[in-house]
Amino acid sequence: MGRVTTIDRRTTLRMSAAGALAPLAAGCGSTGADGPGASARTAPPGTGGASATPSPGAFARARHHAPAPGPRRFPGLPEQIERGPAGRPRIALTFHGQGAPATARALFAEAERAGARITVLAVGTWLDEYPALARRVLDGGHELGNHTQRHLDINALPRTEARAEIADCARRLRRLTGAPGTWFRPSRTRRASPLVAALARAEGYPHVLSYGVDSLDHTSPGPAAVVRTVAARAAPGAVVSLHFGYPGTVAALPALLDELARRGLKAVTTTELLS
Repeated sequence: MGRVTTIDRRTTLRMSAAGALAPLAAGCGSTGADGPGASARTAPPGTGGASATPSPGAFARARHHAPAPGPRRFPGLPEQIERGPAGRPRIALTFHGQGAPATARALFAEAERAGARITVLAVGTWLDEYPALARRVLDGGHELGNHTQRHLDINALPRTEARAEIADCARRLRRLTGAPGTWFRPSRTRRASPLVAALARAEGYPHVLSYGVDSLDHTSPGPAAVVRTVAARAAPGAVVSLHFGYPGTVAALPALLDELARRGLKAVTTTELLS
């Protein structure tokens, strides 16, 4: 079952075996919203670089499933969404998808144990290396989105390269799930530049998914600090930024979900939050 870790006098965390993994340099870290700890500049080993595609076997497996939901427009909501309506006791936990698959699976297990649904914004090179995780997200009742192909500083890229970052990840998602994902989130930034937002619209994403609460889990502050940081700003309608690839996030999630439940807040997908 894993070990029990006490992070303060009031909170006991259940940590899976995957939580014992060392933090990964490939995690989707940040400067401000997304930055120098992020895997960014190179594709993960074994992907063949940015042009690599999932195996034919992965495509064949994906065809046995119904297509995943695609992007949708929410009339009346801004182009860049940082939060949802405050009138319902719901909150969206959104995860930047990158890092070791064992850590991702441990996060799914903790979320599903608590009846929570999450939003995963996947990096394309991560999908290249671990294509089965795309379907794992959906099979768990969660939702899947686009976090660019290589996790570069997309706002700093020229138009052609920035569009390719969005389009290449969307192509991976379509091949694996039948849809380009429900959301686009820009990489290594909290908000998209006007150019990147326009490029995302051209690729079929009516909105850019930002966030209003940064967990700062990419700084590896320890599970208790992650829980405190999110809890301090958790409120109905909040959109929270978290990351795969960090064992401390796995360790923090049970206590975080317990705290949200204590406040009467239910963790739902971003689409559910806004619907």
